[in-house]
Amino acid sequence: MAPLAQKLHSSQSNSYAIIEKKFKVMNQILYYVNQLYHEDVDMESLMDGAFKGIMEQLDPHSIFISAKDQENIDELFKGEFQGIGIEFDILNNYITVISPVVGGPSEKAGLLSGDWIISIDGENAKGIDREEVYKKLRGKKGTKVALKIGRYGTEPFNVVITRDDIPLFSVRATSMLDEETGYIWLTRFSTKSGPEVKKSLNILLNKGMQRLVLDLRNNSGGILEQAAEVANIFITKKDTLVYTKGKNKQASQAFVSSPEKGNSSFPLIVLINRGSASASEIVAGAVQDLDRGLVAGETSFGKGLVQRQAGLLDGSAIRVTIAQYYTPSGRLIQRPFDMQNQDSYYAELYEDDRESKIDSLKKLRPPFKTRGGRVVYGGGGVTPDIYIPYSMKLKTATREIMIHPNRLMFNWSTNFLNEKNTVNNTYSDFQNSWKVSDKILNNFLAYVNEQDKTIKIDSAMTDKQYLKIMLKSEIAGAKWGIDELWGVRVKADNQLMKSIKHFDEADSFLKSYSYN
Repeated sequence: MAPLAQKLHSSQSNSYAIIEKKFKVMNQILYYVNQLYHEDVDMESLMDGAFKGIMEQLDPHSIFISAKDQENIDELFKGEFQGIGIEFDILNNYITVISPVVGGPSEKAGLLSGDWIISIDGENAKGIDREEVYKKLRGKKGTKVALKIGRYGTEPFNVVITRDDIPLFSVRATSMLDEETGYIWLTRFSTKSGPEVKKSLNILLNKGMQRLVLDLRNNSGGILEQAAEVANIFITKKDTLVYTKGKNKQASQAFVSSPEKGNSSFPLIVLINRGSASASEIVAGAVQDLDRGLVAGETSFGKGLVQRQAGLLDGSAIRVTIAQYYTPSGRLIQRPFDMQNQDSYYAELYEDDRESKIDSLKKLRPPFKTRGGRVVYGGGGVTPDIYIPYSMKLKTATREIMIHPNRLMFNWSTNFLNEKNTVNNTYSDFQNSWKVSDKILNNFLAYVNEQDKTIKIDSAMTDKQYLKIMLKSEIAGAKWGIDELWGVRVKADNQLMKSIKHFDEADSFLKSYSYN
């Protein structure tokens, strides 16, 4: 046996010996707890806690997932479930349709935003909780559910909906911000993220898009392969998108672009913040290292570790780090962590002066060069080319209106459309010319006062322009859908609106990229 093989064999044998010894100790502990503890113990919870403790000794991103939590995660990354297809909330004790899923059974059956469900299969649905909603409305494809629907201005009516596959989209919004600027908001990386972004891009190009903002803020990541696929959509040269290194050969791989899959006909801005992690950082890092576009916003989370999930016998799972990933220039963007003080790892993200600290530590971070020769740094997230801090200082009263449990703005906007119907016929006209007048805003605030007299209306008026944008966005959403809602709402997003002012720099990147 070769020396290296002998060493590995010896190391593994020693590990197995330790495992066997510690298993015996664990069995003793469990026996004594079960026999001696002064009251009955939930052994399943106890063992789940032990499993979590094991994983917490590795790194901040290696975790144990209980069987119950795993069901929800499977849906999230698979990208679909089976049901009637509505985004809902519980308002006034009823399931209220916030938005039917586009192309889903509820939309096909004619359900609209603002509708509420009075009964399900003949049973009164008033006072239902969220868990019961999932139990009663989700179900196998092809099964039916009978609903009685309430709608403003009409008598309650009955509808039978056939359940079907419901996609969970990772692209939250696809909008034209103006006549030339497209906007794609990608919220996670699931099994279908690449095709979704490609579809959104084609929609925008067909609408005349000449430049694009890809919003990856607060996108915590997901599937590595989909990160590479999304990055490839913007890359038209054969180059490395991301590569990984691990202890085992299977964990070490390189993702190389396929030029024919890319599009470099428009300038690109990628928007990130401290909540952009993992797969988001892979995309932002590739765009930055290959000089394909401009990265704007705040320094990203700094997660450069790759996990693999392994299912366990009881339906639970572990997610264990198998490799580190590197951007095309060779950057490992993982932030340092101390396993004895994990709280500091996450607390650092919320520090007000985080960006200035990162800037002052650049001399301690390893420098790398992009394909065009620009200096970028590893070891602490993706630092944007243009730093734009998020700034949204709203009065407490305004926040109370926006997060009110009765969704005051949504309800008012739905009723406004039913009563007034003075909104332009086309979204484009509405977006460009329709305004929320002072009279409309005052009517809304009078409604707010009727619903909740504890909200200080005079204080909220300080944020008058913000409230007007939010109202206009809710009206757009109620009339046309979620894409149009966000197409208006982003006008109040200072990071996004400031990033658009830097398309000249993004265009210079594109020209350099095209000629190199």
